[in-house]
Amino acid sequence: MAIGIFDSGLGGLTVLDAVQKRLPDLEFVYFADSAHAPYGVRNADDIYQLTVASVEKLWDAGCDLVILACNTASAAALRRMQEGGLPKGKRVLGVFVPLIEALTERQWGDNSPPREVEVKHVALFATPATVASRAFQRELAFRAIGVDVEAQACGGVVDAIEDGDMILAEALVRSHVDALKRKMPNPEAAILGCTHYPLLQEVFQAALGEHVKVYSQANLVAESLADYLKRHPDMYGQGTAGYLTTGNPAKVTDRATQFLRRRLQFAAA
Repeated sequence: MAIGIFDSGLGGLTVLDAVQKRLPDLEFVYFADSAHAPYGVRNADDIYQLTVASVEKLWDAGCDLVILACNTASAAALRRMQEGGLPKGKRVLGVFVPLIEALTERQWGDNSPPREVEVKHVALFATPATVASRAFQRELAFRAIGVDVEAQACGGVVDAIEDGDMILAEALVRSHVDALKRKMPNPEAAILGCTHYPLLQEVFQAALGEHVKVYSQANLVAESLADYLKRHPDMYGQGTAGYLTTGNPAKVTDRATQFLRRRLQFAAA
């Protein structure tokens, strides 16, 4: 039994780590499209085509359920994939849903009209493609009113993380937070809208201030997946656990091991 987790690179490892801790008896196939990372600077059609190709490889690996542990892919490709029709017995889920559930304190199946929520001023940090898609704002508007979202495109952060240059990544985060605060001086909450960003959550928090509640996706996705599998026990799949990449397996293995501080052995996809 295995569930697929997809990311354009290594950011989805933050989700993988959380779901493995929450669901230790399950196996997962992690797929990193490292040869084409980062997705955040690509156009929507390109992201869609790359995402579809990667998800199909996870289906070929025996996964019936795939988590798009990539906000850029979730923003640019998920709805299009679902509306276009998926193969029988296959499902693809994104990472926006658990985040918006937490922010609005209402379940995804709650289709009542949008209502006011406690948080009024939200900072969104994401890749340029995610910001351009306005997918987060669109989904939030279905469930909440009166929420001011200020988005900051965090160019360069994913590249620095993928290259292992955390000093540069931290400097870029502080710069992007400063830019956001010039537009929204007093955010009440901040969304880390890229699964790479939890690796720098402490840097975001320090730059924003202790009074800002920072929402990170990994644990929220893990809880949401556990709940989903209780309701859909037929979605476990028949694959065998593993780590696949379109990039250089040795390089990706080294970076992944560095990020999670445990050995992950990647193979060529």
